[in-house]
Amino acid sequence: MAKYLRYIIVLLLLGGVAFWFLTRPQRADPDLFAGLSGDAERGETVFWAGGCASCHAAPGAKDKDRLILAGGYRIVSPFGTFITPNISPSAEGLAGWTVEDLANALLHGTSPEGRHYYPAFPYGTYLHMIPQDVVDLKAFLDTLPPSDAKDMAHELGFPFTIRRGIGLWKRLNMSPDWVLEDVSTSELERGRYLVEALGHCAECHTPRNAIGGLDRSQWMQGAPNPSGKGRIPGISPAKLDWSATDIAYYLETGLTPDYDSAGGQMVSVIANMGHLPAADRAAIAAYLKAMP
Repeated sequence: MAKYLRYIIVLLLLGGVAFWFLTRPQRADPDLFAGLSGDAERGETVFWAGGCASCHAAPGAKDKDRLILAGGYRIVSPFGTFITPNISPSAEGLAGWTVEDLANALLHGTSPEGRHYYPAFPYGTYLHMIPQDVVDLKAFLDTLPPSDAKDMAHELGFPFTIRRGIGLWKRLNMSPDWVLEDVSTSELERGRYLVEALGHCAECHTPRNAIGGLDRSQWMQGAPNPSGKGRIPGISPAKLDWSATDIAYYLETGLTPDYDSAGGQMVSVIANMGHLPAADRAAIAAYLKAMP
């Protein structure tokens, strides 16, 4: 009996070591950012394309107040409620963060302290960001007004309070591959980058698997609303019969071809898209029309 007990203990220890190794937080290679200088003007485009204000501005903020990234937006999910943090350039936010800190968060979901961020923060798509955009975004974030709002704790139950397990989630659900592989024009390549990377459109418009990862086999086919209210529509060509011009116009104005207007979370998305150049909105439309 003692012999079997020793075997069990050894197996448990080996399993624990393997779990610790497989779930360790990853970090970006600092060499990727060596010699790069940030441009706040370019960073503003990254900011709006990335939808930062949609989650990190205070709930209900309008116009210029959307640039005060105090956090507090509640993201309801089947796993609990996540509350977005303050990411303004203050002591309560990102003051003291380096470019590498921001890169670790965006590309790997890793905090400066080496902890996993929850994937309510869409680093699963931000991982496609190019290093220059990370550097430019950091330059722009540093110009924004500070806020002293304190972060609120997520409202989660066990076992989702154990962050270490997110390392396994990342291994199962984060892919460096593009969904749309064939991009034959520079416009389509830009559209893919805006949709699949910065805009993280699939986070809402694609169904999820049992552990909350995106089901890439049903890309942009529509999904249940995580809050339990209604359904988020599909925007693949089979689901959305708008022309590219209609899509670009909707992203600029919020008006549909049927003279309806955007509602819900899309109101905030439209507010972001309105800051982009017309060529970027056209590129997004081209991507949506080019999907299989």
